[in-house]
Amino acid sequence: MIFLHLVYCDNTGKKGEKVLDKILTGTKTMVVRGAAGRKIPHSRVFEGERLYFMEKGSAEITAAAVVKNVQNFVKLSDEDITKTLADHQSKLNLSDKQKVRWHKKCLCLVEFEDVEKISPLAFEHQENMDDWLILEKIEDVVVGMSIPNNYKNPKF
Repeated sequence: MIFLHLVYCDNTGKKGEKVLDKILTGTKTMVVRGAAGRKIPHSRVFEGERLYFMEKGSAEITAAAVVKNVQNFVKLSDEDITKTLADHQSKLNLSDKQKVRWHKKCLCLVEFEDVEKISPLAFEHQENMDDWLILEKIEDVVVGMSIPNNYKNPKF
């Protein structure tokens, strides 16, 4: 089964941190997620799957893309983290603050292509939502069609 992913993007308004704007203008073609240990989406996103993007704090899903490449890293040293982020900076387009935020031992780098603005979909916020959701269909989180996201799917 092919899954799709809903990615929350920081759009704080500070210079260099408008993630969704960078995605839509093509200056950002890769997103990163990291943690001290493996967590979603690490090892759970694959080439050919669909990404949907929304700004954190908004109630609309406004863009989509296709996963081009995925790289998962575990147990990185501080030097390896810095090198990995630097090696992919041309695609990640991270601000200095974001480089600090994503300085984590486990990283998931997701490169994407075929970005498109979509007609806004009204997002139904649910409890216990992280900044990356793995779904069977986008309607699962659209107002009027959503189902409770209980993370019982074996994919998780």
